[in-house]
Amino acid sequence: MASLDHLDDEDDFGGDFAEGNAARRSGNKRSFADLDDDEDDIFGSKKVSQKVEETAPGVATGMILTLRESTLFNIFINAAQLQELIRLSSVWTRENKETSISQLLTFKSFTDVCSENCCPVYLFVFFCSLKNCQDELSKCQTKLEDAKSEIQKWHSAFQNESFMPQGATPEPKFVVNYLQILRSSEESLREQLEKAKKKEAAFIVTFAKREQEIAELKSALRDLRAQLKPPSMQARRLLLDPSIHEEFTRLKNLVEEKDKKVKELQDNIAAVSFTPQSKNGKMLMAKCRTLQEENEEIGNQANEGKMHELTMKLALQKSQNTELRSQFEGICKQMEKLTGDVDRSNELVVILQEKLEAKDDEIQRLKNELLQGNANVEEQNELDTDMNANVDNGLNLVEVQTEN
Repeated sequence: MASLDHLDDEDDFGGDFAEGNAARRSGNKRSFADLDDDEDDIFGSKKVSQKVEETAPGVATGMILTLRESTLFNIFINAAQLQELIRLSSVWTRENKETSISQLLTFKSFTDVCSENCCPVYLFVFFCSLKNCQDELSKCQTKLEDAKSEIQKWHSAFQNESFMPQGATPEPKFVVNYLQILRSSEESLREQLEKAKKKEAAFIVTFAKREQEIAELKSALRDLRAQLKPPSMQARRLLLDPSIHEEFTRLKNLVEEKDKKVKELQDNIAAVSFTPQSKNGKMLMAKCRTLQEENEEIGNQANEGKMHELTMKLALQKSQNTELRSQFEGICKQMEKLTGDVDRSNELVVILQEKLEAKDDEIQRLKNELLQGNANVEEQNELDTDMNANVDNGLNLVEVQTEN
């Protein structure tokens, strides 16, 4: 059948499907009688039926016995059922019945399959595989439920955390950011802990050193106290006779006097034998050098003081010069203003002179008129006096402006 072409060698239980797997069976030698029959049988119908009858029951029985040792086979079948399966498989093989996979999938139980005269071994293996699939499916479902419960547990745990905003779901980015913040804070805390440990170790070392010093000082103090309080026998040994003490002090004073004399004599010898190579000579030369350096420093300071004084005077003179220059510039501006005023006064004098000439001409004309007319002599005299007074006033003004 066409539906059986996709079956593997493992699904071919002992060559039950002779049409599809006849070419793959090997290892069975044919006898000479078979060869003779093959020559007479043109289409090979006898060979096919004989092969199916001889090999199929034995292979199916071996397959069943092999499956009997497996755990699933022992669970679902006993010895009597095994014998029944062997019998049914041999009968089914002789009758050469076939059933497709699609037909097997429509059966609901083992009895339904047996009622359709299918191969018992194939059916049993099919149902065993189906049972395995169901077991795997149940295991996967239990794992899925466990995973869902674990996810719900983590979801509720993150939902109750303070870093989540209210009304928001615990998204992975919030959780990852929070974990990164915690990791960075953990690293900083570890660094602080390492620093604190180092400081603690340093303090412990210093404390141990201080304790060691205190112990040494205590031991030295005990030794000093023991030395300050000698035993009575040792104190008695240290006591001297007064005469011995007096002699000892006299000799001591005598030694001090001799030392003083020796020192004075050595100084005198050094003063007499003064050379630049001697110790005193070197000391005096060094002192002279220091004095010379001090004199040079004092001279430099004096020169610096004079220079400072001169610079101060120069700065004062410069400031005075700038002040005088500013005053001179102010005077120049004032002179320019006065010059302008004088120019304007001169112009005014010229104008007044012109007016005066005009007046003189007018006076001459009036005089001529007076000479011509005698009727208005008195009036003309008054007018003349008035004009003369005006002219005098104008001249006085001109003189005053010129003086200014």
